[in-house]
Amino acid sequence: MKNALIIGASGGIGAAVAQELTARGVQVTGLSRSVDGLDVTDEASIQEHLSRLDGPFDLIFVATGALEIDGAAPEKSIKRLDPQAMIDQFRLNTIGPAMVLKHAIGLVPRKERAVMSVLSARVGSIGDNGLGGWYSYRTAKAAVNQIVHSAAIEFARTHKELACVALHPGTVETNFTAKYADNHPTVTPEVAAMRLCDVMASLTPEETGRFYDYAKKEIPW
Repeated sequence: MKNALIIGASGGIGAAVAQELTARGVQVTGLSRSVDGLDVTDEASIQEHLSRLDGPFDLIFVATGALEIDGAAPEKSIKRLDPQAMIDQFRLNTIGPAMVLKHAIGLVPRKERAVMSVLSARVGSIGDNGLGGWYSYRTAKAAVNQIVHSAAIEFARTHKELACVALHPGTVETNFTAKYADNHPTVTPEVAAMRLCDVMASLTPEETGRFYDYAKKEIPW
């Protein structure tokens, strides 16, 4: 990896990945809402910000997302489902990354090895869901996994050296997870970034369209 673009570079994981990549000698370009005004829930904002970049980028990492939006906590029961909360989850966790993939593919080299990765979550796995609950977040992450899988199939036709994947970082010690870590083992953003960068550095075109965790173990859809 030589030239990376990180969407959501000011967040806990995004910032740590940017730091880790820089330490590995990778040239990093970061975009975020707090620093650059990028709004991933607005396609026009995505298109405007990405159109300013030259590229090519051999790594594009989408690190945006949220578990709790506008105070709407993950639902423990279907009785707690709220249509607006579901819409908000889809706008940020599904539609946002989808629009990034749509507009960022033009910044990826066609004939050289490259990686596009979207930060997902194990709870988005339908096959791994043994607890239920967290309806809006689970569903939005399951949907972005489908986006990644479908995009990988399409991109493989024109970008034969590209690996496009969804990644689960584990439970990371950030403001994002502070209230919900419970008894799950957690890691610092720095450790999570190191693991994610190792995975991204190892990806091959044959592994495109898959869903991996931080140890590069494949997660069922």
